Amino acid sequence: MIPPDDPIAQEILRSIRQLVRGISIHSKTLLRDVGLTVPQVVCLRAIYELEAAGGGVTVAQVSQRVHLSAATVSRIVDRLAGAGLVIRERSRTDRRKVSMSLTPAGLERVQALPTPLQETFLRRLDELPVDDRVALLTSLRRIVNLMSAGELDAAPLLAPGEDVKP
Repeated sequence: MIPPDDPIAQEILRSIRQLVRGISIHSKTLLRDVGLTVPQVVCLRAIYELEAAGGGVTVAQVSQRVHLSAATVSRIVDRLAGAGLVIRERSRTDRRKVSMSLTPAGLERVQALPTPLQETFLRRLDELPVDDRVALLTSLRRIVNLMSAGELDAAPLLAPGEDVKP
């Protein structure tokens, strides 16, 4: 067994902790400065982008765009609607279909949003050679398995402990 004071083990643990803290600090800063959680920001931006592409925006479209379950997106949209940032409208031709759009306040808010942490990360990751990205993925998967976290569902969203199911 590796002794607790092994320098390599200590650096691995420190690096994991830095990742966790960095994500947590970003999320808290976003909530304090913008008044929205990371999942709310991601969904609000998706609604904006889908709306700009034309047509009514549905929970299913947002869910697919942000890689979260429809149930999770529906709860997030409920909160966004409660904050006056999104409105839901039932189709006149098919009462089962509900579309959503940004309110003027939602449009103003989305245009002032900072870049989400995962977008910055993905942009930087894209600059790495493919072999380096594969090596990172292999190492991260090994860490996940060492921490017995391989069975946990996780959305591709850098947010701490939020209800964000894939």
